[in-house]
Amino acid sequence: MSLPIWIKPAIIGAFAGAILLAIGGFNVAGWVSAGTAQDQADDQARSAVTAALLPICLSQAKQDPMYDVTMSKLEEARSFDRSKMVQEAGWATMPGTTEPNSRVSFACMDKLSAQF
Repeated sequence: MSLPIWIKPAIIGAFAGAILLAIGGFNVAGWVSAGTAQDQADDQARSAVTAALLPICLSQAKQDPMYDVTMSKLEEARSFDRSKMVQEAGWATMPGTTEPNSRVSFACMDKLSAQF
């Protein structure tokens, strides 16, 4: 069987077009793989949950009878020890849970440290 003479350039053109389309789509048009999309969705969900729980942490901090003492200790503490101190104070432990939320403790500490 003999192929038409135009088939070889057509196949090369289709292959080159597919490569250029993929490069353009992923680099310019914002395409992402399914795994990257899932990672982005997970990050957005974690951020939304943290934002929703942050007011609870701040409220628990303000209601703590040891708030002033803890805040003075936090002010003197090194920055990387502060979120652990928030966790130990129980401010980042949400109602109905037994373990503190580390993301909430970091966000809460950021808000509280703005008061220093």
